[in-house]
Amino acid sequence: MATVVRMPSVLAGASEAVISTWLVAPGDEVIVGKPIAEIETDKAVVEYAAEQAGVIGRIVCEPGATASIGDPIAVLVADGETDADIDAVLETTASGPPVPAAQAPEAQPPAAQPPAAQPSAAQPSAAGRTPVRTFASPLVRKIAGQKGIDLASVSGTGPNGRIVRRDLERMAAKPQQPAPAAVRAAGDTLVPHTPMRRAIARRLTQSKATVPHFYLAAECAVDDLLDLRKQINETAPVKISVNDFVIMAAAAAFGDVPEANVTWSEDGLIAHAGVDIAVAVATDGGLVAPVLRDLGPKKLSEVARSARDVAQRARDRRLRQDELEGGVFSVSNLGMYGTLEFSAIINPPQSGILAVGAARQQPVARDGALAVATVLRCTLSVDHRAIDGALAARWLTAFTNRLENPLTSIV
Repeated sequence: MATVVRMPSVLAGASEAVISTWLVAPGDEVIVGKPIAEIETDKAVVEYAAEQAGVIGRIVCEPGATASIGDPIAVLVADGETDADIDAVLETTASGPPVPAAQAPEAQPPAAQPPAAQPSAAQPSAAGRTPVRTFASPLVRKIAGQKGIDLASVSGTGPNGRIVRRDLERMAAKPQQPAPAAVRAAGDTLVPHTPMRRAIARRLTQSKATVPHFYLAAECAVDDLLDLRKQINETAPVKISVNDFVIMAAAAAFGDVPEANVTWSEDGLIAHAGVDIAVAVATDGGLVAPVLRDLGPKKLSEVARSARDVAQRARDRRLRQDELEGGVFSVSNLGMYGTLEFSAIINPPQSGILAVGAARQQPVARDGALAVATVLRCTLSVDHRAIDGALAARWLTAFTNRLENPLTSIV
């Protein structure tokens, strides 16, 4: 019997995802564990391996299309099965058991049908007329919405006039009126949004709308850090960056102020046992933030090696699912671009993000005398639901002390 392949839950908490690329085509044989598609979320592209064996009979969700978790994305068939078998399993999957002819909607009032047997939508008619009821499965209505097809204009060829997938394919094949062009000046070019860019926009908009941000800033003198980094890199097999020291100092600060190692939930604050920090990585598709786990006991060289590894795999879109989930905090560093300071948006469900700017020499007062120091500016964005101002200030002070005294973070 034909088997429906559904959109998997590739990331915890995700409600939908996008098929980035199909690695198989109709007629290809698949085995359990073989990657069949690349699925794109708001964080990365993840390979999806087949959970059942069979032959690809139909691709339901085309590349670039968004589907909710659990929606059909493909159908596997056995020897001898045809398009009719595929249509049947898709209709059954979306609508429940087929409606027998004796119980066709035309012969039985809708009120007498159980909820599961009413996969239809009433289409408004002209004023003064009784609405015309169009019978179509949720899957068909979803596809129609994606393709911009008005179901009221479709003649169903399925059982009892039900609209099925082939009816939509027939409609989609007809010439369509072009959509109005976006308004832009002469010489401008419209660059279509990628699914990842749309997801990033949606997620960050949600964060700013629902998470009460507040901000704290600090200036850290990093001359000792830069001297120590130079000494380490003269002999170290793994080159250490300033950002590696920042990550180490942030992890150590959570050890100094463990009350800040929390995230918000509707049921209560979640106090985390380990220190998991995400590192923002710029990729061609957008910003992703893989999580470095249990940083408390790790050495500087381990952190540096792990940070480079996840950054490269983020750019290659080859991060694992577990590397994109969780975390209490993020570090976002734009110092390498010369940015002096900025404020970053929290990545829920995390409680904070540290925006790190460039290290620059500037005048400072020390013991009543003017001196020159290399200063790095940091701005901490905090979720006020989970962490209050005084606690955030304590954490930022601990971070500053650790960064200005780098040996305390690595020994």
